[in-house]
Parts: sequence; structure tokens; C-alpha cells
Amino acid sequence: MPRGSKELRLQLRYFNSLASHIREAYQTDGILLNISVVIPVYNRPDLLKRALCSVSKQTTQADEVLVVDDGSSSSPDLSDFHENPEVHCLRREKNLGVSAARNWGIQQARGEWIALLDSDDEWEPKKLERQVQYIDQNPESLAVHTLEKWIRLGNEVIPPAYLDKSNNRLWERSLKNCLICPSSVLLHRSVFESVGWFDESLPVCEDYDFWLRLLLDHPIGLTEEKLVRKHGGHSDQLSTTTWGMDRFRIKALEKILKRSDLTDQQRKQALDVIIEKCSVLEQGSIKREKYEAAQKYGDLKKNYLELRANRTCLP
Repeated sequence: MPRGSKELRLQLRYFNSLASHIREAYQTDGILLNISVVIPVYNRPDLLKRALCSVSKQTTQADEVLVVDDGSSSSPDLSDFHENPEVHCLRREKNLGVSAARNWGIQQARGEWIALLDSDDEWEPKKLERQVQYIDQNPESLAVHTLEKWIRLGNEVIPPAYLDKSNNRLWERSLKNCLICPSSVLLHRSVFESVGWFDESLPVCEDYDFWLRLLLDHPIGLTEEKLVRKHGGHSDQLSTTTWGMDRFRIKALEKILKRSDLTDQQRKQALDVIIEKCSVLEQGSIKREKYEAAQKYGDLKKNYLELRANRTCLP
């Protein structure tokens, strides 16, 4: 045996073993993303703690958490959340709404990737891990969301079938219903540069408006696991305290219809839905004896029926 060959074999064995461990570590952890979590909150101290606990239990940790206090009556107590990830509070003196709070948090975030979480929702422990794995396998993706568990008064309920989140005709189906949950998304910050921000003029349905714009410009990936616990039924839930949510969806659709890059099919699909929503609001207003509102939505429906019949572009 040549001199030193035994030592050489031992060295080679060591380096092969080291390389194997490195490969295994990479396959387990995948790529590392710089992630900021943005949580808007308004007077929900107990719910906020639940949301923050779910972030701290993530198997893939975020780099920072920004709690955006939107003018609550008292500052949230974050004393239990001072280690990993870092938790910072941005506080406004005046309540400006969820869109303004989200936008401010995103603008102040240091992360390349933004994970949104509503203060009344929570994440399953592997939520970020699964999304990072998805991006690792689909490096061209700038947006990914997940399935959800719907929790009502402590019990899981099955969402209706029409809220299917698959990519099959996702933009077209999103015209009728909001199919993407803010708490489920992980977005590259460049998305906001191309799509724009959450519309601060909309007190509700701001997410519906944002997803319609996003889906026109970017495909969104889906991790087909229920990784968000979406809680509903509590007294301050915006969707249950605001009458006539379609009023705000109509405003979002009117913005979409003014876009010059819509295809003829997309324009017709948007017109079909806005006409349907005007009709629903017209009938609902009559039922509630709000005849001025009924006249408004009846006239609006007539205008959009004429546009659809004439195939006229909006100004």
C-alpha cells in the first residue's frame, strides 16, 4: 500500500460524509427567505396574542413581526414576545382602517418576502415551512397561498364548494367571491410595486380588490394543506358588521373595468358580475325600504347593461 493512502481514504470518507450532511440539510431546510410578518390590529389584545403565539411556533421562523396598532384604545402588550422572531409595534394614534395599517406595515418591513396575518386568525406550525418549500420548488413564483380551516365558535366547519381555491379559472371565480385569505399569503415585496397597495378608501373588501389586481398580473401558487385557522363569528368581525358588502366590491370592479389591458373576455366577465351585484343591491335596498339606494343601483345596473350590449370600453 503506498505511503499515506490510508490517511487519504480516511480524509475522503470524512469529506464525503460532510457533503452528505450538507445535502441532507439543504433538502430539509431548502432555501432561506427573509420574511417579515405584518399583523394589523385594532382593540383585540387576546386575539392578537393567539395570532402571535402561532407565529412564534413556526417550524420555519420569520425574521421579524410587525404589529401595526391602528389606533387601539391601549397599546398591545407584547412583553411575552421578545425573542425569536423579533416583534415590533408600530402605533397610530388614529384608526385609519385595515388597508392603511397593512400598507404601513409592509412599507416599514425589512423582509424581501411579506406574510400577512389578520389578528383574529392563526397559523398552523408548518405554514411558513410549506410555503418556503413551494418557492424553493417554484423559484419563479412571487406569491403563494394555502388552504384554510374555518373555525366558527370553536368548531371547524366545511366551507362551501364554490370557495374552491384551485387555480382553475381563479381570476374569473374571484370576481364573484373573495377566494384568497390575507392570512394565507406569502408575497414577494416586488408584487406591491407592480400591483399597487391595498386601497385605503375601502373600509371592507380591500382584499377582494387587491387579489383581483394581483391575479391579472401574477399567477399565485397554492400549497394544498390547511395551514391557516380562519376564525369567524366574533362580534367585531368586519364582514358581519358591515351591510351590503357588494357596495365595495362594485367599487373594486369599476376600477378593474377601467383597465386598458383587459381582454374582451375578462371585460365581459367583470361586466356580468357587476350587473349581478347591482341587481342584488337594488333588490336588497327595496326590501329594506331604502328607495334612494335602490334607484342608484338600478340606474347603475342599466348603465352596465348598455355597456355590455354595446361592447363599449369604459372611459
